[in-house]
Amino acid sequence: MILLVVDTQKLITNHDVYEFQTFVFRIRTLIEEARKNMIEVIYVRHDDGAGQALTKGTPGYEIYEAFQPMPEERVFDKKVNSAFKDTGLSEYLHDKGEDTIVIVGLQTEYCIDATVKCGFEHGFRMIVPEKTNSTIDNVYMTAGDTYRYYNEFMWNGRYAECISFEETLARMKRRRQHYDKSYL
Repeated sequence: MILLVVDTQKLITNHDVYEFQTFVFRIRTLIEEARKNMIEVIYVRHDDGAGQALTKGTPGYEIYEAFQPMPEERVFDKKVNSAFKDTGLSEYLHDKGEDTIVIVGLQTEYCIDATVKCGFEHGFRMIVPEKTNSTIDNVYMTAGDTYRYYNEFMWNGRYAECISFEETLARMKRRRQHYDKSYL
């Protein structure tokens, strides 16, 4: 099991996203729990390319302050919605023997959707904890409607297991207990 934190960059991690305070609290908590339970935390950043606001080298490109990676944690950069396309992430995880990804981040209908579906196609078990992905309103749906559509209808039981925040924390703790027992 790994925790994959997608596109939680300063430019787009702000009060405009759906249920911002809950989103920040839950991701920060999952990062802390992952670290306590010896679960690798991996970050992904999106680069829109030269001349864009979300570009490597701009202040908004960096990871949001509340989610800062530790020096030893891996950060993958991407140029398209999927965290797997031309990043080396899939190869890295397969080489480590990882098969389960807990995914959190932004934005629900763009990079989270693409990464959930591509992760599933790459053979990973995708887990989406409740209210740990978010988005903003678009011309077709409110942010809340978008969140519910993907989490409650599109992914769950098809591409991912969408579970409660509490169940995710419990699985992380059980993972540590299993890890500890295997070294006794």
